[in-house]
Amino acid sequence: MRLAFLGSPEVAVPPLRALVAAGHDVALVVTNPERRRGRGGATSPTPVAVAARAAGLAVSYRPEDVLDADIELGVVVAYGRILGPELLDAVPLVNVHFSLLPRWRGAAPVERAVLAGDHETGVCLMGIEPTLDTGPVYRVAHLPIGEDDTAGELLAQLSELGAHLLVDALDEGLGDPVPQSTEGVTYAAKLTTSDRHLDWERTPAELSRIVRIGRAWTTFDGRRLVVHSARPAGPGPDLSAGALRVVDGRVLVSCGGGDRLELLEVQPEGRGPQDAAAFVRGHRPGDDARLGG
Repeated sequence: MRLAFLGSPEVAVPPLRALVAAGHDVALVVTNPERRRGRGGATSPTPVAVAARAAGLAVSYRPEDVLDADIELGVVVAYGRILGPELLDAVPLVNVHFSLLPRWRGAAPVERAVLAGDHETGVCLMGIEPTLDTGPVYRVAHLPIGEDDTAGELLAQLSELGAHLLVDALDEGLGDPVPQSTEGVTYAAKLTTSDRHLDWERTPAELSRIVRIGRAWTTFDGRRLVVHSARPAGPGPDLSAGALRVVDGRVLVSCGGGDRLELLEVQPEGRGPQDAAAFVRGHRPGDDARLGG
């Protein structure tokens, strides 16, 4: 088929490459403009732009350019911008969406599934409507969520799963889509700094899920401490929430309900990631040490 592809982040790259490898004519790739990164003012292209140019594909930052590309179908994967009615009315569009619709419509479906403790996620190939992620579903694939899976790991798996789902659907014909159920609808709002904050009054299970979505943070000695990896560690002594102790080389933090969270990898403000035990050795915390205070 002659296609247009609209996408921006790394998670959209495998579906784009799969379309090219399957022999589809990707006439145009639309992505977000280059963004300024870091303090130097230099800009960098999106991962989709890099992959498209490497494949010799035309790249645009203007979705309206799709109207002049003489395509049969537009494929949208994590594009990150709302498409206007002039495009929706003129071109058939499908979206590779990383959730089991109608659960987790919106911007951060995988992270919200992890935070909610869902046992399963997946990919839907969905027709696009003006309203948010309400379109009918052509195909769906399921993926279990392991108790240690991070949102980043799941997104990488879902990207590959979605690429196969998309190519198979185009090769076999989209067929007739199934309208979404009106029951079980949930919305995956964009993540905020507050969503990533580790409140030590919460349970270790809840806290470990926050860590698994990435960039979880607390404070230590008045400075931000990012927690990259952690796991529930069972009950401990009766200490206040956030109390930090080292037991047999393990870095344990007291949580709500009396259980503890073991920190595995952390990143102090202004420094790189490091083993939690090495971080603690460098600070020699006393018996009154705590996080979040």
